[in-house]
Amino acid sequence: MLNRLSHTQLLRYAGLFTWAVLGVPVFVVLYLGPDGTVGAHGAAPRAVVAISAYLAFGLIYWKVTHSLGFRQQRLGDLLLLAALTLSAILVSAETGTGLAAILMMIIAGVIPWLVNIRVGVVWLVLQHAALIPVFNRVEGFTPGLAVMQALTYVGYSSFALVIGLVARQQAQAREEQRRLNAELRATRALLAESSRMSERVRISRELHDLLGHHLTALSLNLEVAAHLTEGRAQEHVRQSLTLARLLLTDVREAVSEMREDGAVDLSGAIRTLAEGVPALDIRLDLPEPLNIEDPERAHVLLRCAQEIITNTVRHSGARTLWLSVSRDGREARVQARDDGRGAEPALLQGNGLRGMRERLAAFGGRVDIITGRGQGFALDIRLPLENPA
Repeated sequence: MLNRLSHTQLLRYAGLFTWAVLGVPVFVVLYLGPDGTVGAHGAAPRAVVAISAYLAFGLIYWKVTHSLGFRQQRLGDLLLLAALTLSAILVSAETGTGLAAILMMIIAGVIPWLVNIRVGVVWLVLQHAALIPVFNRVEGFTPGLAVMQALTYVGYSSFALVIGLVARQQAQAREEQRRLNAELRATRALLAESSRMSERVRISRELHDLLGHHLTALSLNLEVAAHLTEGRAQEHVRQSLTLARLLLTDVREAVSEMREDGAVDLSGAIRTLAEGVPALDIRLDLPEPLNIEDPERAHVLLRCAQEIITNTVRHSGARTLWLSVSRDGREARVQARDDGRGAEPALLQGNGLRGMRERLAAFGGRVDIITGRGQGFALDIRLPLENPA
């Protein structure tokens, strides 16, 4: 069963399991005193605050790890991290124990996923520094012992921080490998289609140049023979001439069909790109087949689709991407829209979009971008399928 879980899922459920198990000593400390009498510890309001902080920690941890690894780091994550730390400190302060240090180990495991590692290290030290007054007041430690106790837990949490960092790097490497594999399979499918088209064109050319030439010569010779012969011999020559002309017509029709069918079917390659993208629901709208006669233009459309999917995963924070690819007469069109957070038009100067514009401009195409803060991201790409006269 564990083999089916990803790095992020294992980390999430391990943290939730630790939090759930920690609930046992929290309730024992709150409701059972040294003599085992229920309610012997502290006042009821403090127990309510402690239980509320403990439950809030679990709910916030569940929310913050819901899409761990599949979103960009943002300011809201700092607020959630602060809420986790405050909940942990309240648990210790209201129960009169050092249980917050264990909760902070859980926090340390997700810090690398939420903030920059440098900010995370500073956060780790500061949140344990906040425990020094708790150890001093509640546990009865001297200031020196309270600092030593906090430093000890910093060491434990640093180990959890490194584990979370390694898990994040492994998840990123796995996602990069998945992306590269999808691109490789899509490119291989496109190459296979291009090879098929090239082979059909080569065969049609050979049929036209060789068989067509010889059949034409044969027809001419038979026509001359028909004028030079008489009687039954002439009848057979004319039948042979008719058959030769029918065969030449069949060859020309076969050559025309092979040339007309000499197009790249782009639908399979695009579907390969969209398979298995984590935390993103890609809804494709593609005709079957999606034939593009020019392999270079088919490659441009494939790279545009790839760039759209990659940017949506990395930058948009979207859950759903609607991607439509179609052709209308002499023009191919790609329309994409997501439900992410969008961006200001002034910020759309990344290498990916610049490369997309350059590829399209080389064939007379263009891309229109519609976006704004909180409005999602939409693209409308148009690519001529024929060179202008």
